[in-house]
Amino acid sequence: MKINIVGPGNMGRAIATRALAGGHGVCLVHPDAERGRAAAAELKQRFPDGDADSATTTQAADMTVLALPYETSLEVARSARATLSGQVVVDICNPVDFSTMDSRVTPADTSAAEQIQQTLGTDAMVVKAFNTTFAGLLATGEGHGLPLDVLVAGDHSSAKAKVAELISSGAMRPLDVGPLRRARELEALGFLHISVQQPLELNWQSAIKILP
Repeated sequence: MKINIVGPGNMGRAIATRALAGGHGVCLVHPDAERGRAAAAELKQRFPDGDADSATTTQAADMTVLALPYETSLEVARSARATLSGQVVVDICNPVDFSTMDSRVTPADTSAAEQIQQTLGTDAMVVKAFNTTFAGLLATGEGHGLPLDVLVAGDHSSAKAKVAELISSGAMRPLDVGPLRRARELEALGFLHISVQQPLELNWQSAIKILP
């Protein structure tokens, strides 16, 4: 697959790393062309045979990952709606009030992923994934000797299958947790996971694991 990664920050680069490890092509998208090129060059050093490039705007692709904060994701969804038509769009954000770290900023009856879907319309297929994983472990695909579990929610089985392919090819385990409205619970879980890092001294090295 050809995958846009919008936002080459820690999470964006970690997801791009897993994608390249799985044999997919990535395009790192950032309005600052130099920052995008630098991130792509860093990945090319690690994967010299991999397909990694950069762009300043979202490109045609099989999938676009919005590796962005909540409000920025909504802005990109509005501005790139035409380009994202027909694509699988992966929302990874946790809509947390980072000024207080004490609440989410979305109403209880919706989620960031659902709002992005509403913004994009029915021509795009939004999937919630990666919001319960941290970049440090995601870059390697494992935590404490176990493959990372990536929880996936969406309304389109074909879209979730593509996201599951990305996850599996990167040596992680995809877990389908249901329709897109389950993103509400995933975002609550993501918020909880973030909120316990400091009091439990986890240093962003913890992972959520589903065991039988």
